[in-house]
Amino acid sequence: MALALPSPAAAGRANVAALQSALTALNLYKGFVDGVRGPLTRAAVIRFQRRRHLLVDGIAGPQTRRALGSRGRPRLGSRVMRLGHQGWDVAALQFLLLRRGHGPGRVDGAFGPLTQAAVLRAQRAYGISADALAGPQTISALRGRGGGSATQPVSSPTGPVSFLRPVAGPFGDGFGAPREGGRRHQGLDFPVAYGTRVGAAGVGTTIFAAYNYGGYGNLVVVQHRLGYTTWYAHLSSITTSVGQNVVGGTEIGRVGSTGYSTGPHLHFEVRRYNTPIDPVPLLQSAVAARRGHDRDEHERLECEGSGSSERAPRDSTWIARERLCAGMGRSGGAVSPSS
Repeated sequence: MALALPSPAAAGRANVAALQSALTALNLYKGFVDGVRGPLTRAAVIRFQRRRHLLVDGIAGPQTRRALGSRGRPRLGSRVMRLGHQGWDVAALQFLLLRRGHGPGRVDGAFGPLTQAAVLRAQRAYGISADALAGPQTISALRGRGGGSATQPVSSPTGPVSFLRPVAGPFGDGFGAPREGGRRHQGLDFPVAYGTRVGAAGVGTTIFAAYNYGGYGNLVVVQHRLGYTTWYAHLSSITTSVGQNVVGGTEIGRVGSTGYSTGPHLHFEVRRYNTPIDPVPLLQSAVAARRGHDRDEHERLECEGSGSSERAPRDSTWIARERLCAGMGRSGGAVSPSS
């Protein structure tokens, strides 16, 4: 399946994204920073205007911008942005970088190391001076108005981008489903039985495999190409490890109900540069097939070493050692958990 990404015009406007970022920081906006002026954005503006006793019209005009203080200024293009800068223009820059596929993975209005690295990536991609300073030439290139030699934005991959279904079963709550407090569901739920095997949705590397205290419970995150990650949450157990290379179907865990969960199910997310996107258009009809050999090899290396004198280091970031090795009847030198 080929991935069809929205055009820059359809992707939203940088100023709307900067507004959404400012309202998020004030805990008024609960949606995605997507640059699209929708009902959630309007409602957040109205709440802010009422809080500050402004004219309530749902429009972020000059008076509302001034009331936002440092989060509402300066305008994009009024200065050359650099490491340490904060404000409206930085948030707009971050959105442009994200829309063009360069990162930095967040739109928070703070020009930190991640934004600096994203600016450098964009400047190199467009063939302009790579100085990590976001001035008129960089902004113009990101807006698609020339200024560089690149003709194809990184955010428009030409190859197919698709994922296997991590489990067999029907869809539950979908992407964007309403949640308490005005929030929106950031992924796709699979209401399947406790203990169901979960397979990786594609080729990649495990970059997170541990308990997440933000509500995901036992969580696995796999990094794929082109800035995509897949997230597998509420697992009862984790059977992969940080740094492990996986393919479509490699077992990474078992379905559970850990974290903020109302019952056994798999919460599955697809993100691009850490921005959640709807997984359904990217899912194949095929389910991740069982690949027992991959898991057996992982267990052997983790619990026994490579067959020579080499063993997995005690202080490695590999997790689930106790679960894996206990299940195989050997500890591999691991210390049993105290509780």
